[in-house]
Amino acid sequence: MFIVVLPGLEKFMLRIFRSIGLIVSFGLALNAWGQSQIEKPNVRLAVGGKPALYYLPLTIADQLGFFKDEGLQVEISDFQGGAKALQAVVGGSADVVSGAYEHTIYMQAKGQMLQAFVLQGRAPQMSLGISKAKAASYKSPKDLKGMKVGVSAPGSSTQMLLNYVLAQGGLEPSDVSVIATGAGAGVVAAVKSGQVDAMSNADPAMTKLERDGDIVIVANTRTMAGTEAVFGGPMPAGSLYAPVDFIKKNPNTVQALANAIVRALKWLQKATPEQVANTAPQEYLLGDRAVYMQSFVNIRDALSPDGEITEAGAKNTLRVLAGFTLEIRPAQIKIEQTYTNEFARRANSKYR
Repeated sequence: MFIVVLPGLEKFMLRIFRSIGLIVSFGLALNAWGQSQIEKPNVRLAVGGKPALYYLPLTIADQLGFFKDEGLQVEISDFQGGAKALQAVVGGSADVVSGAYEHTIYMQAKGQMLQAFVLQGRAPQMSLGISKAKAASYKSPKDLKGMKVGVSAPGSSTQMLLNYVLAQGGLEPSDVSVIATGAGAGVVAAVKSGQVDAMSNADPAMTKLERDGDIVIVANTRTMAGTEAVFGGPMPAGSLYAPVDFIKKNPNTVQALANAIVRALKWLQKATPEQVANTAPQEYLLGDRAVYMQSFVNIRDALSPDGEITEAGAKNTLRVLAGFTLEIRPAQIKIEQTYTNEFARRANSKYR
């Protein structure tokens, strides 16, 4: 096959190729410039019990490469519970926490300013269940007295739910024995072995125990309606939060993190249970794919649609915490400083 090049065409084509080369080079330069604007491309993120669906948006963003798409290399350290993840950021071994929004209120009461910048769950997704052996004798929260109760880790949001229910029965946290079980397979093992009499934890572990007939759920915040019934209003839950100084010094890094989480939330709005089960690490399924998919159906309503924290949710969280935590005095808490929606709003503009 012969190609005939007409007179003058060779120079014309050469100019075209040179132009394309300049455009490609310019595009690469722009991309490199954009990446350089991220102040901290290597982010250390602490989470307490990543296999729990409480952190599903984080898992999706991680598994589908959304952080990398934003120019980030996120090193995720998984701890037994949210309180341990909080300790990591306070101690300086982590930059950001994927954890409960209420921790920003707790820490402000202690004089440390942390701020949530993108919401993962608009409801806590936690359940409190009584073991089959004790369920028949349980009539109200006061019957928890003297029980051994499992939580992910002391000080975590799973214990917050327990403490709130105890207060409804006129009990103190010291009226029960708290046992740390983590948030994965250890939850199931603790109940099935009789190590605990009750369990406050997240899905998929709680759904598995419920379906196996090992527990009876007595407090359920997997849905907005359930959260309203337990806490009397909205309760923003899983979020990404960080020290205020980190957010001020690294706004583009924080924006990239928020972009990835909001993109994951948008993906989850359209995903089927099968797609979620296919995307999650297989060890997160606890050996029961059907239970994991049902767990996703159970908590789907609790996922944030846009990553934003409402003022009503923040104020209700403060009210609930103040009801059983003496250190928290609402008049001394600047609730508007515990969260910001500026990053989530920009992320929503990018991922509609």
